[in-house]
Amino acid sequence: MLLQLNLNETNRMLMPNSTSVPLPNLNPRPGRPVVAVLGYEGRVAGLAQHLPLGWSLRHPGDLGGALDAEIVVVSGATVKDVGAARAALPATTRIVALVDDAAAGALVAGVLTAGADLCVRGGPPAILASHLVACRRRQQQAERRDDPAADRWHDVQDLPPRP
Repeated sequence: MLLQLNLNETNRMLMPNSTSVPLPNLNPRPGRPVVAVLGYEGRVAGLAQHLPLGWSLRHPGDLGGALDAEIVVVSGATVKDVGAARAALPATTRIVALVDDAAAGALVAGVLTAGADLCVRGGPPAILASHLVACRRRQQQAERRDDPAADRWHDVQDLPPRP
């Protein structure tokens, strides 16, 4: 709590109000998380109110408007939509598939197989916001490891079969 009260955006290392650590790669990277929503805007109505302070929500309209390292929410996602998004966006961009509450398990498995980093069944915007926060946390961990795909299961086919 004291750290938050004394937070200073212009940190000077080793000063009384500094939150920086004088070691490389331990200080948080500047920049605020951005959530880009593609698809049905009605499904994410009210999401901005549940995002953490400093996060922004935007509606780029198409895949061309999504930027590197954003969290892209594909609202009303289909396997085709997620596959196109994964092919068009860089690996550092997280893709969140938002599907209907009653979506079949085959659709959930399909969007995950097509390249979504996570799939969220519709529901209250607070639940989606909490999934986005967890997604951002994993994104930051991957950036610290300098491997954007480090926490994905991209080598699943190499696992030995179960006995």
